[in-house]
Amino acid sequence: AAGGDACGAGSSPAAPLGRAGGQGREQAVLETVLPAPAEESNSTDGAKAPKVNCEERNVTGIERFTPQILNVSQDLMEFLNPNSSDCTLVLFYTPWCRFSASLAPHFNSLPRAFPTLRFLALDASQHSSLSTRFGTVAVPNILLFQGAKPMARFNHTDRTLETLKDFIFNQTGM
Repeated sequence: AAGGDACGAGSSPAAPLGRAGGQGREQAVLETVLPAPAEESNSTDGAKAPKVNCEERNVTGIERFTPQILNVSQDLMEFLNPNSSDCTLVLFYTPWCRFSASLAPHFNSLPRAFPTLRFLALDASQHSSLSTRFGTVAVPNILLFQGAKPMARFNHTDRTLETLKDFIFNQTGM
């Protein structure tokens, strides 16, 4: 996504794309997720099993279904339970990137469509070690985690509510 549809994830708008402190980089290996065809011919019910089996979280007592935005002192790993099969969608963004800004309303509406999933957002320029760890060289970048393990990356350049919902459904079956 290094074309005209993403911003560099460095600490400022002037940071060169793809330079995120490359020494000793631990990078998560993720499967490339291709867009699903609009119509699948001769498909049967349940033709494709979901890739990630998410444990549905208990939503009793939750009144506001909105993404949680991590501040600079919060660590993503504190929010991801490695001993759980809960699924969390994490948005890496920067406040100055217009593509992050245009994605925000769609990402913000996802918790209402998928209340049993968790949604987190973090400023990639304030969490550069996480950006490096998970291979975020451009924003916006969305990763699906199961527990604390990254399972899939949203790779569409067409970032609409519909493509985001399709991605979640194709990965989780939810």
